[in-house]
Amino acid sequence: MPEERSHTLSGLIEKRREIAGQIEHYQRVLNDLVIDLDHVDHTIRIFAPDLDVTLSQPKQFPARHAAFRGEMQRFVLGALRQAQEPITSLEIAVEVVKGRGLDPNDARAVSLIRKRVGACLFKLKRQGLVEDVATTGSYKGWRLT
Repeated sequence: MPEERSHTLSGLIEKRREIAGQIEHYQRVLNDLVIDLDHVDHTIRIFAPDLDVTLSQPKQFPARHAAFRGEMQRFVLGALRQAQEPITSLEIAVEVVKGRGLDPNDARAVSLIRKRVGACLFKLKRQGLVEDVATTGSYKGWRLT
């Protein structure tokens, strides 16, 4: 085996070991959570034997990259104020991602933030603070009113 491939292969094997270790760790965490849930269910049955606890909906876990109240709007308006011409939601999303200290090369993060930026822009449009403008290409531009 050529030398450059052995280094690549050893790096891939190490990465596989790392991921397999994470899977085992999270399987143990999940198992512990299931046991904890079982204990809580049994305790509830002591106080209310006829109550069907499976009917209660699970509490939502916080969304990935959740923003504080008003944070998205501040980022969007800030990006629009700095822009010299109408900008797209993608351009705003990249600015938001950078402003929040996330990786602008992470396509999933940018896509998620872009959806939130779009929702924020439509809300701001209803309030009369921004307007959409036709631009060259298939994307619409946004600017402050």
